[in-house]
Formats: sequence, structure tokens, C-alpha cells
Amino acid sequence: MQGWFYEEGSFGVFLLVTVVLGGGAAALAGRALAATWRSPWQVAFYMFLLGFAVRFVHYALFSGTLLSLHYYLVDTAFCMAAGYIGFRHERQRQMVTQYRWINTKSGPMRWRRKAP
Repeated sequence: MQGWFYEEGSFGVFLLVTVVLGGGAAALAGRALAATWRSPWQVAFYMFLLGFAVRFVHYALFSGTLLSLHYYLVDTAFCMAAGYIGFRHERQRQMVTQYRWINTKSGPMRWRRKAP
């Protein structure tokens, strides 16, 4: 699994940079996009940019490969997943809070119309 998801010497570096820093930034960016009523496809655009930033941190701090398509796609895929989760969670909160006469909570990232 070492060569598939991360290239550094330890799994802890992958967890710190990609999961904690990149995933946290992606979730916050997804929440910000939802809070400003942006469309969900914009999450993908910004996560491609954030994937470059995560790859650069791997390169600058831990001597990782900067221009590696494989590891860029791994970092970007994780950022997209975290960003979309943050987006859906915030959008669900908005729809239930601001339109509470129409919608009700139907899970951590879903809402549904109230029965008439």
C-alpha cells in the first residue's frame, strides 16, 4: 500500500499532509462554497487547485515528487471527497435552517420535503 497512496517513508506524513491539512482545508472550502450558495460543480474546480497545494507541501516539506500525476490524483481525490462532504453538510444545514417550513432533516447530508 505504501507505493499506491503515498510515496514518503511513513504513513504518518500522508495522514498529516493529505488527510489532516488537505482534508481539513477541503472541508472548510466546501462549506464556504455552500455558504455562499455556489453550485456543487465548483467544488471540483477548487479541489483541483487544492490538490496542487497539497502536492507542493509534500514536495517542500518532505521531499516528495512535485510533478507526479499519480500522487496528484490521489491527493485531489481525497480533497474532492472531503470538500464535497463539507459542501453537502453545510447545504443540508442551510436548507433545513433557512427553509424549515418546507424541509426537514433526513440524515447528516440530506434533507427532504415535509409532508403536506
